[in-house]
Amino acid sequence: MDYALLLNDALPADASRQQRLYLALRAAILQQGLAAGTRLPASRQLAGELGIARNSVVYAFEQLASEGLVNATPRGTVVAALPLNTTGLRAAQTATAVLSRRGGAYRTPFREPETPAAFTPGVPALAEFPMARWQKRLARHWRDAAVGDLGYGAPAGEPELRAAIASHLRGTRGVRCDNAQVFITDGTQHSLDLCARLFADAGDIAWIENPGYHGALNAWRTAQLDVRGIAVDADGIAPGAADWREPPRLIYVTPSHQYPLGSVLSLERRLQLIEHAQRHGALIVEDDYDSEFRRDGPPLPAMQGLVADAPVAYLGTFSKTLFPALRIGFLVVPVALAPLVDAALAQCQPRGRQIEQRALAGFIRDGEFLAHLRRMRKLYSERRDAMIAAIHRHFGDLAEVCGGSSGIHLAIRLPATIPDATISRQALAAGLVARPLSAYRSGAPDSASNGFILGYAQVPASEMDAHIATLARLVREHAAGK
Repeated sequence: MDYALLLNDALPADASRQQRLYLALRAAILQQGLAAGTRLPASRQLAGELGIARNSVVYAFEQLASEGLVNATPRGTVVAALPLNTTGLRAAQTATAVLSRRGGAYRTPFREPETPAAFTPGVPALAEFPMARWQKRLARHWRDAAVGDLGYGAPAGEPELRAAIASHLRGTRGVRCDNAQVFITDGTQHSLDLCARLFADAGDIAWIENPGYHGALNAWRTAQLDVRGIAVDADGIAPGAADWREPPRLIYVTPSHQYPLGSVLSLERRLQLIEHAQRHGALIVEDDYDSEFRRDGPPLPAMQGLVADAPVAYLGTFSKTLFPALRIGFLVVPVALAPLVDAALAQCQPRGRQIEQRALAGFIRDGEFLAHLRRMRKLYSERRDAMIAAIHRHFGDLAEVCGGSSGIHLAIRLPATIPDATISRQALAAGLVARPLSAYRSGAPDSASNGFILGYAQVPASEMDAHIATLARLVREHAAGK
């Protein structure tokens, strides 16, 4: 055995030599390059051969002995007989490395850089967040923390944050709730997973808007629900009589700013949906993700508060209004379900981050949250206007702008002959994230689902024109048949 070559080939390269020697010998034994009964060189001899300290060799031998891979005998250190054949272990692991049917149901139609690029949807203007004030608030809460705050915390979330959110929702979104109906989650995706697990059984019918949000689609599919895509038009989700013949258990909607097309669910449709849900025992899951940033008029009240005891679970997040790394969202459930959800979460809810939750409660309670929203509404209006102007300037009649009245993204529709998925990949290579609308479509493609979703919150108005010009050039090249 060429131990010097074995050491040089060992990984990781940045480990110490004694660690690399241990890992190299361990791998050789497990893969039976060093067979059972093989006597290893004496520690002094091997150290001289490798040009390392004898203690490094002793360390490696002791580690191997502690794992039962070598034995110390009168004739020296000997490779032990392994209790199983490991020669095919790596191949066997590879052969069995498959996801379950639930795991395989996750769909990721696009892969994007971890650091947001221009037009990444759902990313707020992070550079505009009042970082210094937030850091001071966090530091103050950590100074006031006690030993008990290092535990797991309440499953439903910190009481003062639940109270602050309930008060905010009652005053700004028209939500009918008390503190006990509000549950703190790790964000919208976590809330959706909870809804799928707590409010439906495998095989139950669950509706999603078509085209619609992939996070909801993944939550429904991985819970083994029977997912049905319901068409969306200019007034939002539009279920017909045929759809109601097999009523759903769950109905996912984004009424304030339909994702991805941006339509607003009309009042008539909202009331009809609530009436049918009550009649058929369905639960509406209202994702109010972009409601705080409506520009064409005041924010529309939430569906949840339109009628008393509406069968609506209301979802919200601070990822869009503050910053995604906060990982705090909330779920508001009907009053009759609140004690049942509270009991269930005591068994399955990830808990912790009490300090961050208390800091956020104070941020809301002291008016800083609303002040930040006001600043962001003005900024996002400027950036949206710059994007729309650039689209008109560079795309002309080739693109139709949709959904710019609210939120922090809009959509553009393109002729069906233009391959949005192909251009999306080319745009990513140019440093732009232009998610293809066709990826959000359930079933056969159609002309309404061809184009891009473009986030504008994190793109300065001064840079908008150049980025849109790049995207338009790629589109026009395809339109011209190049």
